[in-house]
Amino acid sequence: MKINKQKLATSVWQQGQLVEISITDLTDNGDGVGRYDQKVVFVPDTVPGDRLIARLTIVKRKYAYGKLHQLLEKSDLRIEPYCIVADKCGGCQWQHISYEYQLQVKQNQVIQALERIGGLELLEVKPTLPSPSPFGYRNKVTYPLGISATGQVKAGYYQKGSHKLINLNQCPIQDQRLNLLLKEIKQDITRRRWKIYDENNHIGVLRHLSLRIGEKTGEILLTLVVNGSQENPEKLLPGITVEAKKWLEDYSRLVGVCLNYNCKTTNTIFGQQTVCIAGKSYVREKFNGLEFQLTPNTFFQVNTKAAEKLIEVVFEELVLSGSEIIVDAYCGVGTFTLPLAKYLQDVGHNDSLEIGKRKSMVIGLEVQQVAIERARFNAEINNLTNVHFYVGKVESLLPQLEVKPDVVLLDPPRKGCDRSVLETLLEILPERIVYISCKPATLARDLKFLCSTGKYYLSKVQPADFFPQTAHVECAAFLVRF
Repeated sequence: MKINKQKLATSVWQQGQLVEISITDLTDNGDGVGRYDQKVVFVPDTVPGDRLIARLTIVKRKYAYGKLHQLLEKSDLRIEPYCIVADKCGGCQWQHISYEYQLQVKQNQVIQALERIGGLELLEVKPTLPSPSPFGYRNKVTYPLGISATGQVKAGYYQKGSHKLINLNQCPIQDQRLNLLLKEIKQDITRRRWKIYDENNHIGVLRHLSLRIGEKTGEILLTLVVNGSQENPEKLLPGITVEAKKWLEDYSRLVGVCLNYNCKTTNTIFGQQTVCIAGKSYVREKFNGLEFQLTPNTFFQVNTKAAEKLIEVVFEELVLSGSEIIVDAYCGVGTFTLPLAKYLQDVGHNDSLEIGKRKSMVIGLEVQQVAIERARFNAEINNLTNVHFYVGKVESLLPQLEVKPDVVLLDPPRKGCDRSVLETLLEILPERIVYISCKPATLARDLKFLCSTGKYYLSKVQPADFFPQTAHVECAAFLVRF
C-alpha cells in the first residue's frame, strides 16, 4: 500500500489523520507507544522497534489513540501470531510479541510501578517466572454467545475496542482439550434452536457458554448461563435434559453439565444460583499435591502450573519451620491456604485448631460464604486439620483474631487492600507479609504505605506470568519486619 507523503506532511492533529511514528515502549495495558510532533500516540498490536503509519481514532490535545494502518519496518521483537484472528479478537493482546520480550516487559511493569507509585527505589525485582506453557494454559473460559447473519450460533471474544463478537472454533490460549466442545456445542445449540440472549433488548435465553477443565485430571465441566431465575430448565431450553445426557455420552472427559441463572442486566457473567442438569456439579483439580473440587463459578487461578511455580517461591522464601501461625487474607477456596496448611502439617506434624493457643495453623479469611464452604470441603477431603476458615470482610475479621500471626498472606482483588487492613497489619505486626497482586499499581500503592512507616522493608519481589500473550502480570512481594 502506498501512502500519500504530501498528506502525511500537511495533515493536522485530528481524527482520521495518518501519522508516521516509531514505537518506543508499551503501556501497562499492552498498547505500543510512539510520538508525533511531541505528542504521544498509543497504538495496539505494535512492538517497540516498529516503524509504521497509524490512523488516529481518538484525538486529545496532547495525546491520541491510533490504529495500525501500515507497517513500514518490523521490529526484531515482532513474531507471527499463532492465532489467525489475533489482530481482531480481544482475548489477548501480545501474540505478535516474542515470549522472551513479554517476560521482560512484565518485569519492567513491576519495576516502574514500584519506583513511580511506591517510591521504592534500588530494589531487585527478579526476572518474571515464565509460564510452563505460553499457550493452552487457560483451565477456564467463558464465551458470550451470539447469532451470525446465517443464523448459526457464535461464541468467542469481543473485537478489540468494540462489542462485535469474534466467532471462535478453537483458541490457542485455552486448554486444547476444550476445543472440540467449543465447536460441537455451538452446533448442537443451533440445532436445538435455543434462543440466544440479546443484551440490547434483554430478551432471549442463552447468555454464555462456560467450560472448565481440571488441568491435571482432564475432567471438564460445561455450564450454560441463562437469562432466568430458578425456572424449569426444560421451559427455558426445551430438550436440555436429553441433550446434557447425550453430551456426557459423546465427550469422555465431560463429567457434568450445569445451568447458571442470571437475569440481571449487568455485565456480571454468573448469577448466584447454579443447578446440575447431568453428571457432577464440579471438576476435580490437583494443585500442589492437593485435590480441589471446583464448581462453575469458583475462583481459581486459570493457569494451574504457573500458580504452582509461584507457591514454590513462597515456600522457599518463607522457610517455614512448621510451628507458625499463618493468616491467608482474601483466601477464596483455599488456593494458597491449603498448600500452606499441608506444608506446616508435613513439617511440624502439628494439627491443632485451638484458637487462642500458640499452635501451628493456617487461618483463611474470605467475604464470600460460598467460597468458604468450598474451602472447608477441600480441606476435609485432603485431611487437613490445621486450617480454619472465617467468613467476612478482611478489614473486619483481621483485628478480631485471637491469635498473633507470624505470617500474613495478602491476595486481594485488583483494587488492592482496604486501608484499614494495612493499618491493622501495622498494629499486629506479623514478622513477615507476603503480598500477591495482579495489578502492579495497587501493589505499589499498598507497599508504599507499609514501608513508609519504617516497620517493614521489602526483601524480594517476584513477578510471575499467569497470563501469557496478555499484558497482565502477577507478582509476589515479600515484606520483613525491622
